Amino acid sequence: MICWINPFTGLAGDMLLAALIDAGAPLDRIRSAVAATGLTGWNLTAERITDHGLAATRVHVEVTDPHTERRAADVLEMAARATPRPVAALATAAVTAITEAEARLHDVDPADVHLHELGGHDTLVDVVGSAAALHALGVTDVVSAPLPLGRGRIHAAHGVLPCPAPATLALLAGAAVTGSDLPGETVTPTGAALLHATGARYGPPPPMTLDATGYGAGTRRLVDRPNVVCVSFGSALPGAPEEDVVVLETNLDDVTGEVLAHVITRALDAGALDAWTTPAVMKKGRPAQILHVLVHPHHERRLRDLVLTETGALGVRRVAATRTTLPRAFETVEVDGHPVRVKHGPHAAKPEHDDVVAAAAALGRPLRAVAARALHLSRVTSMTSGQEENKEGIMMAGQEEERAQ
Repeated sequence: MICWINPFTGLAGDMLLAALIDAGAPLDRIRSAVAATGLTGWNLTAERITDHGLAATRVHVEVTDPHTERRAADVLEMAARATPRPVAALATAAVTAITEAEARLHDVDPADVHLHELGGHDTLVDVVGSAAALHALGVTDVVSAPLPLGRGRIHAAHGVLPCPAPATLALLAGAAVTGSDLPGETVTPTGAALLHATGARYGPPPPMTLDATGYGAGTRRLVDRPNVVCVSFGSALPGAPEEDVVVLETNLDDVTGEVLAHVITRALDAGALDAWTTPAVMKKGRPAQILHVLVHPHHERRLRDLVLTETGALGVRRVAATRTTLPRAFETVEVDGHPVRVKHGPHAAKPEHDDVVAAAAALGRPLRAVAARALHLSRVTSMTSGQEENKEGIMMAGQEEERAQ
C-alpha cells in the first residue's frame, strides 16, 4: 500500500497520527501498541472537527503525569517494547533519529542525551501510534510532497531559537523542502523523524489506484486556511514499472553470523528495500559472506554509513541497477480474533510472517496452521466480495489447514 502525504500547512506527529486514523487506522490497535511500551498516565482520543469548512480528525493525548523530560535511552527502551515487532522497529528508528540529531546539535554522546519537550508523553504516543497506524493500514511505501518550512522564532527549553528548529533541520537532511508564508513552526521534530524512519521519498503522488484519504488537524488555528495534513492511500497501478536502485556490497570474512543478522535487520528497519548475504571464498581460501543491501538512490549514503559502522568494513561497492516491481495490496483477516495481514500480488497471496508469528504464539497453535487459516479466510473473503475464485481452491486451502494442524 502506498501512502502519499500532502503537508499542506506542515507536518507534526499528532497531525500525521490523526490523518491516519481519519483514513481508517483502528484506534484500539494504536492504543494497544502504545500500552505495550509501558507508558502510564495517558489516554488517547480522537474527535471530528471542522476547520475552515473542511472535516478532519484531531487527536488528544490527556496525561496525568506532567513529566516532560526523559533520557533518550529511556524513551528508546519504551519504544522497543511496542507490538508487533514492525511497529517497534519503526518507532525505535524514529526515536534513534531524534537522539542522534540532538547529540550532534549539543555535541554530546547519544547515550547522554536528555529530551526536554520531546521527552513527554506526546512524543511516544505520536511516534508509536503513527507506526502502529501505518502497520495496520498495510503501508509499504511512503511518499511526501515537499515540506513547507515556517519562519520567525520559537521558544524552547534552551531559549529563543530560529525557525525551523535546529533539531528539525537536522532530521530533514535529504528531504525536499520549500518556503512558506506561515510564521512559526510548521514541521516538528517528531513529524520529521517519522518521515526519516519510514524512508519516505519526496515528490508528486506516484501512479496508483486511490483507495482512501484522511485529514489530520493540528492544534493551531490559522486565519485563512485549514491547518491540516492530507494522507492518501492507494495500490500501484497494474503493470511492471521499473525504477532505479543501488546495490551496496561488501565482502566480510571477520564478522560473526549474529552481527550479520543484526546488520540486515538494522538495514531493513532503516529503509533498505532488501538485504541479504551470499557465501564466497576470498583470497587465501578464506570463507566469507558478501553483504548486499538494496536501496533507493536517495537513501544510499545513510545505508552505506550504517553498513560501514556496523560491520567495521573498510569499503563498500556500489552497483547501479534497475528493478521491476509488480503491484501488491494488503487485506486483514481475523484468525480467532487475531489480525493477520495477507499480501496479494498478481499471481499469489501470502500471510505476513510477523502477524502469523504473533497469532500463533497467542493461540498456541502451529505457525503453518495459522498461516493456512489466514490464507483460507482471505480466499473466502475474496470470493464473497466478487473477486474471481473457485470452490476447488477454497477446499484445497481448507484441506491444507487440516493437514497443518
